[in-house]
Amino acid sequence: MGIFKRLFKIGQAEAHSQVDKLEDPVKMTEQGIRDLKEQLNKSIEALAQVKALAIRTKNETNSYKEQSTMYENKAIELVKRAQSGALEPAEADRLATAALQKKEQSINNYKLSATNYQKYDAQVQKLEVSIKQLKTNISKWENEAKMLKARAKVSEATKNVNKQLAGIDSTSTVSMLERMKEKIESQEALSESYGELALENRSLEDEIDSVLEETSTDGTDALAALKAKLSGQLPENTETTDIPPTE
Repeated sequence: MGIFKRLFKIGQAEAHSQVDKLEDPVKMTEQGIRDLKEQLNKSIEALAQVKALAIRTKNETNSYKEQSTMYENKAIELVKRAQSGALEPAEADRLATAALQKKEQSINNYKLSATNYQKYDAQVQKLEVSIKQLKTNISKWENEAKMLKARAKVSEATKNVNKQLAGIDSTSTVSMLERMKEKIESQEALSESYGELALENRSLEDEIDSVLEETSTDGTDALAALKAKLSGQLPENTETTDIPPTE
């Protein structure tokens, strides 16, 4: 029996997990606000009905009060007419008694109606407070829902960017850069090595020519020496370059 219970718990947990994945907090919040607005509309309708009942009860209360005053005045008028001889005393008493009974009934109706009016009026006040609070909450929750919706979009975008960045293999990238650097350094070393070998393989004649090229005068000095030779001003111990004397 215990194993079946555990299996049921595991299945229940997995079901809740799947439901959580399907739930969208933003959509659920918006639906919750729509439900509250629907509740607000129903509360407003209830308020209108109770308010109408309170108004009608108030009017009835005032009417019963006026009726009691009217029947009292009629009883007084009947008594006065009996006293003036315009009406038989017995008839006046009978009618005056009936009027006073009507007055008493109106007073009882007035008291009951006044009690009901107070009850309805209290309900109206409570409903008005509740509706006002509900409107305030809906307005506040709508603003919060808008901000949360915006934050959710930013969070989703940030998550996607971070997810993409996390998917990049930084270790592999650094490794490739290191291999490239090593290859370039190897090529540079090989180039330098070939250069040194080229210098070592030069002949003695090449080395002499290289030194002479570095220490030779420019064309201006050579031209001056040539002019001096042609004019006979060249010193006797001065030897001409590159041309051996004739025999």
